[in-house]
Amino acid sequence: MKAVGVRELKNRLSEYLRLVRNGEEILVTDRGEVVAELRQPSPRVALPYPALLEAVRQGRARLGMPNRPDLYPALGAVMPAGSAAKLLDEERGER
Repeated sequence: MKAVGVRELKNRLSEYLRLVRNGEEILVTDRGEVVAELRQPSPRVALPYPALLEAVRQGRARLGMPNRPDLYPALGAVMPAGSAAKLLDEERGER
């Protein structure tokens, strides 16, 4: 297992990713302290569907990106507070 400092990793990221792709595990250090490990994701963790994983490996499919909050902002209140209770009371009438 190789160890690499943060600065060297940033400068040669493509090279280290190529090593990881080929099965090498890399320890990332910051001032001599191990702060991360780079290794291939396990198929079980990466994708729960083996057929999809195989399609990605063969280049027949691509994984989507996670939703971005800036593209899907939360909606504010559509109705004034208490409106739902008022509507339910009207619908139920006197019981």
